[in-house]
Amino acid sequence: MDDVWRTSAVGLVLARPPRLLGTEPFFMEFIAGIEERLAEHGRSVLLHVVTHHAAEIEAYRRWARQRLVDAVVLVNPSVDDTRPAVLRDLRLPVVVAGEPTPDTPAVRRDDVGSMRAALAHLVDLGHRRIARVTGPGALLHTRTRTAAMRSAAAVAEVDVVVVEGDYSEEAGAMLTTRLMDDPEPPTAIIYDNDLMAVAGLRAATESGRQVPRDVSLIAWDDSSLCRLASPALTTMSLDVHTFGGLVGESVLRLVGGAAVPERWCDTETVVARGTTAAPRPPHRSA
Repeated sequence: MDDVWRTSAVGLVLARPPRLLGTEPFFMEFIAGIEERLAEHGRSVLLHVVTHHAAEIEAYRRWARQRLVDAVVLVNPSVDDTRPAVLRDLRLPVVVAGEPTPDTPAVRRDDVGSMRAALAHLVDLGHRRIARVTGPGALLHTRTRTAAMRSAAAVAEVDVVVVEGDYSEEAGAMLTTRLMDDPEPPTAIIYDNDLMAVAGLRAATESGRQVPRDVSLIAWDDSSLCRLASPALTTMSLDVHTFGGLVGESVLRLVGGAAVPERWCDTETVVARGTTAAPRPPHRSA
């Protein structure tokens, strides 16, 4: 492969069920942020959606073989991730959106600081048994958030329960129902995305709970889904468009041959709405 590429495209492969992509606002806003920055320099995003990592790697091989992209944006780095090594072998420059891999420029989110803020909001309200519905457990940011939650909970002397989901509406509903059916249900739940949180809100209400009187809920990543829910969901808010813009800027520097510094998004902030409040006082028999 020649050192000089002859394309204006930047590749992004999303390995997830297409039905999720259509219902998750996060990636649409993220891609819009990348596109806006790239468009200033006559570049665009080549998006490909696949269902698993093997298909993702095959897409990279095809892009390299056909010289379709100048660089790749890699999302959702995971434990024992083989993709960075494949991209190096293909000589495809890469920017990671998330936790970095060795010798790979990255734009990072402050998952530790953000999780501490989410937990502190609930602890300050008086919650002492807090659950979290996560994304896939193999993702690095899932593990980072879980470790941060357990560490902060130990300091605050509160109990935490962690259950693994997959970002889908079905997982949010099923796992919320399971948590509510526990003999000692949590008084608050943190969800790793907006879709699971909206489904969890519905499941909690259908189980006869009043939100936030009986259980408080926090969604990760603010979106119109959260704002339009009833009651509106408390969220961990990140400017996702700006996140995409930072990734786009790193890509431009990379393909331009400049040094690419590690960039960080701002720590997510708690936007308190109608789904968080002090826990209901325990019932005392006469």
